[in-house]
Amino acid sequence: MSEGRTIWVLNGPNLNLLGTREPEIYGYDTLDDIAARMEDVAARAHVEIESRQSNHEGELIDWLHEAGAANAHAVILNAGALTHTSLALCDAIRSITVPVIEVHISNPAAREEYRHHSYVGMAAKGSIAGFGPMSYMLALEAALEL
Repeated sequence: MSEGRTIWVLNGPNLNLLGTREPEIYGYDTLDDIAARMEDVAARAHVEIESRQSNHEGELIDWLHEAGAANAHAVILNAGALTHTSLALCDAIRSITVPVIEVHISNPAAREEYRHHSYVGMAAKGSIAGFGPMSYMLALEAALEL
């Protein structure tokens, strides 16, 4: 991967189940479907996509550090439920200079009250939510403009 020409897409807990998990909320697209669309757009912009998913907070933190050390162009982060609980992710985002864009398929502000607070959003450059899988594409467009 060429330094500075890679956008990292990091996905947190349970997002490996997209396509089957609560499709009335998250739709039927899988992470692979979303990643393929993102890679098509990124290729036209001469940018690479590095997509990863983990159900483990520490691994997401390590990947944020890795993206920072690699001088990534940007990070698109869907931290899943860790969005609302992880001070450690907030600190990891603040510890790197790479811009991080928070993304969510659903709109957390329109869901349960415990989803209204975002530690990720407190540290991210910006947030995109509520547009289904298109949220990732909107985040990618924003990242390409950075």
